[in-house]
Amino acid sequence: MSDALGGADTFPKLLGRNAERLGGRAALREKDLGIWRETSWRAYQDRVRDFSLGLVSLGLARGGKVAVIGDNRPEWVIAELAAQAAGGASVGIYQDSNLTEVGFVIDHSDARFVVAEDQEQVDKILGMIDQLPKVTYVIYSDPRGLRRYRHDKLLSFGEVEERGRALAKEKPHLYQENVAQGRGGDLAMICYTSGTTGQPKGAMLSFHNLLTMALSLHQVDPRKPTDEFVSFLPLAWIGEQMMSVATALAIGFTINFPEEPETALHDIREVGPHVLFAPPRIWEGLNSTVQVKIMDTTPLKRFLYERLMPVGYKVADLRLKHGRVPLLWRGLYFLADLLLFRALKDRLGLLRLRSGTTGGAALGPDVFRFFHAMGVRLKQIYGQTEISGISCIHPDDAIKFHTVGKPIPGTEVRISEGGEILSRSPSVFLGYYKNDEATRETLTGGWLHSGDAGYLEDDGQLVVIDRLKDVLRLADGTQFSPQYIENRLKFSPYVKEAVVMGQDRPYLTALLCIDSAVVGKWAEKQKISHTTYTDLSAKPQVYDLLQKEIDRVNETLPSAARIRKFVLLYKELDADDEELTRTRKVRRAFVEERYRGIIAALYGDQERIAIDTTIRFQDGKTARIQANLSVRRLAAGGA
Repeated sequence: MSDALGGADTFPKLLGRNAERLGGRAALREKDLGIWRETSWRAYQDRVRDFSLGLVSLGLARGGKVAVIGDNRPEWVIAELAAQAAGGASVGIYQDSNLTEVGFVIDHSDARFVVAEDQEQVDKILGMIDQLPKVTYVIYSDPRGLRRYRHDKLLSFGEVEERGRALAKEKPHLYQENVAQGRGGDLAMICYTSGTTGQPKGAMLSFHNLLTMALSLHQVDPRKPTDEFVSFLPLAWIGEQMMSVATALAIGFTINFPEEPETALHDIREVGPHVLFAPPRIWEGLNSTVQVKIMDTTPLKRFLYERLMPVGYKVADLRLKHGRVPLLWRGLYFLADLLLFRALKDRLGLLRLRSGTTGGAALGPDVFRFFHAMGVRLKQIYGQTEISGISCIHPDDAIKFHTVGKPIPGTEVRISEGGEILSRSPSVFLGYYKNDEATRETLTGGWLHSGDAGYLEDDGQLVVIDRLKDVLRLADGTQFSPQYIENRLKFSPYVKEAVVMGQDRPYLTALLCIDSAVVGKWAEKQKISHTTYTDLSAKPQVYDLLQKEIDRVNETLPSAARIRKFVLLYKELDADDEELTRTRKVRRAFVEERYRGIIAALYGDQERIAIDTTIRFQDGKTARIQANLSVRRLAAGGA
């Protein structure tokens, strides 16, 4: 591996190599007050050196941990590499984590330093500093609102860099000596899993794990040093680390940071990335945006869209099924591309896109076909934190919507006798931090136990069914996969979230959350007035709309595993209410406990459920919700 990287086997060594090789070329770019500000590879290394030596002067030793919390900013990756250059490891924390989650990760990881982006994050840490006895310093990068803060553990990012520059004058070779001591097998980061059941676990990943993954992915989905990439998913998530840190350092492409998380899609349009990795909700959101805009556009543009999209779909189907397109259809597609698809891709920021991938959950076939129709060859990937983020990806010449592709080079995948997906590769993690029992359960005989149920097709492509523990049984013994059904329900543009229940029950039921933007636009077109989310989701016409979507899914399911009743929830499921993980996976047991009254009604004879509850917002404010939920019964035969 290090041969392919010129002998560099750690991130700081790769940074030094890129600073020498790519010098003044942009490594990082951040949008600040509407202006894109560049950091060259050389300046990137200088800032990492200064911050690393600053941490050393404050007491960071080899094996130490530095926790980082905040939005995607250059300072995050600088702090991460600075910790690694000093022989330490980074620990990422999701920026929207609540106090309990933040406190657990900092304390469990034994982090002595916390790099917190701004006042909001600093307040979180200082508010519970007495419960974090191991923390010696809290370092902030954005000074707004913090100038009058006085605390003996609080320092600015600039002050730490200044300390580093002073130490560099005293010991000019210290940074290079520290970097040279690093080895590929060293711990690079502790990446905490989202924790759908109980407390998150800290997966320990080495440089060798992460760089092997980056190079293996590069073999089947190549990147170039001239590529542009937008970093907008949480840097605490392995998927973003895989791209913005490991792959970016290995290949040398530019990372762009949006101004704010809310402006990410707008900033993607400005950058026009060559490489884009996003979970299904982002691709679904882009698809929904187009559908909503088409409703409002001029008659001519709507006419062009309605006539030319079928050409795109036909050509996409021909490519995917046969790998070749007849001359006539190629000619028609050229015309459609000229009149519609190029403008559409440009509007979405996808005009230059060469590699578009999605992962983390299943993406609906309709959404896949939509992007393929306009010429974006979207591919699915599969993996988990414990295998450095990725084990499978669609081959360019064999994209099948119901699979997650084939194993990347160096990775073996097999199915156990119990139907569990097992993986083996040099990218498999070192184990869970301070949890030997969980490590033994997950790593057996050199194979990583994913906890997912699935099967391999004849051509070697992997199909993921559900979490093994989530394959449930009805009272009559019929097996069903809630996630499989939920994913198909979420393929509808009107469904934001779905929770299917039925374990040891006589039939299946579902709790649904509507997508308020799409359903709201539909309601406007139908001249249905509404006020809040609660009001919109309670409309009988909205129930009728969602019933048609469920009927469509029911037609594809065995008779015994069809949804018999459903309720539209009065609020969206929210990570702040602990109903979702930070990567938007449903905490099934928690949701079933929280809404047990509604679920009991779904299995009773009630047609309406009276709700009187209080919800708490992230800023601490509360609101009382009073509503009458309808229980909608479906025909036993499905449609």
